[in-house]
Amino acid sequence: MSKAHDHKPLPDAEATRRYFAKFERIIAHLHDVTAAARERDGPLAVAQMEIVEAYLSALANTFTALSYKHLMAHTVSNAMTQRLEIDRRDSGFPVYRELLQMANDMVQADHHLDGMPSRETLKAEMVDHILTQRTAPRALQFAMSQRIYFEFLRDGAMFFAQNHPQIVLLESTGGGDRRRKHYLIHWAVYDSQESRPVIYFMVVEDSGKAALPRDERRWPAVQSHLLAQSILALKLVTIATGFDKDFEDLHPKLLRRIHVGPMYSHAFTEQTGPLREVLAEAAGEPGLDWALGWTTETLVSIRSERQASGLFGAVEREVYELDFYGRTDAETGTSRIDRSLILPYRPYQVLADRDLAGLRGVHKYVVGPDGALLTGV
Repeated sequence: MSKAHDHKPLPDAEATRRYFAKFERIIAHLHDVTAAARERDGPLAVAQMEIVEAYLSALANTFTALSYKHLMAHTVSNAMTQRLEIDRRDSGFPVYRELLQMANDMVQADHHLDGMPSRETLKAEMVDHILTQRTAPRALQFAMSQRIYFEFLRDGAMFFAQNHPQIVLLESTGGGDRRRKHYLIHWAVYDSQESRPVIYFMVVEDSGKAALPRDERRWPAVQSHLLAQSILALKLVTIATGFDKDFEDLHPKLLRRIHVGPMYSHAFTEQTGPLREVLAEAAGEPGLDWALGWTTETLVSIRSERQASGLFGAVEREVYELDFYGRTDAETGTSRIDRSLILPYRPYQVLADRDLAGLRGVHKYVVGPDGALLTGV
């Protein structure tokens, strides 16, 4: 079955409203999770969580923009090409194509806004239409939604299909020829196969002479290399060892990949496995039929070794700690994998009562009846 069969257009404005309202609440809960992690973990984790929160805010902006774009799409004649499509099987998120189109729209936002009536004009025309024709001004409502969409693209920080690598200096050690800098590089992508946001971190030790962010030769090459390797099908150890070999004076000490999602919802997705029955049983209460996966893969270097290079040279190569027993796979390509699930109290109660073996090792964050994050278990 092709991936296209897993893509589902939302049928109308009500479904679109409910879908994005659900995502707005879930992303707010994600901010609570990252805040809890900041309090629990060390300085490096705090820096990473602050960056994660920035990506989540950009993701929220992207979903808000898409909600305006598609809210009144069912009212136009070519509605099937305008309606929001979601990946109902792998992620529950908007399909990858939506973000590509959004980036193209953003480049042309000013052009579109220059050719549109102002909000005030559209409001006046809607009032006149209601008073004179006594029908809903659907076309004008659609025009207003598109106006707000392009305004949001022009003014907001968005999560794109590719969010290019950025670099932060962590520390500088040694002196003279032995001087080394440690950088935190971060970037994010919207995976094209899984339709899912993925955030990457790499801690790099730099033994080169020029500071990496200002190195006109290495930094552009590093950015291009990392984006090209940001594919979920690649194991972290494959990405890290490839980087280690391609950049002799850059030594990846840690590589981390955070999967945001999938989002499971009895109303919108076709989940499989143990969560299917759990969410079906919880679906009787509005707004409580969802769960969001949050997975962190981490690869850590345990030491570096000198290896021969050419006839007389030698280079440093990293040796990584690998978890061969954490899963049924022969090799995970990681040092560890941490899985979390964020879900409302009702499905959590169902989950706890059933004590499903496949979810026992998953850390659960429970959202209470008042919307507050209760605990992680």
